[in-house]
Amino acid sequence: MSKEEDKIKHSKRLHQEQTAIDKQVKIAKAHGIAVKEPHKLAKHHALDCGIPDCPVCSSPRKTIGEKTKQEQSFAQTEKWND
Repeated sequence: MSKEEDKIKHSKRLHQEQTAIDKQVKIAKAHGIAVKEPHKLAKHHALDCGIPDCPVCSSPRKTIGEKTKQEQSFAQTEKWND
């Protein structure tokens, strides 16, 4: 038998997923994008084009070799120890 807290965890997870979908559908509608299958937006953003080399959607580290903020910060702290 399932416990009461297992039921709560399950319902909470389902609610979080549905909330994320609703938010992405709202964003898509605000930008005029038709949404035929809203559950595709559970793990993907509405405005993500899906092209890996897109300068808007992709990471700058992957496209132009730029360091991320975390890497830049780490490089600065390395200089403190020298």
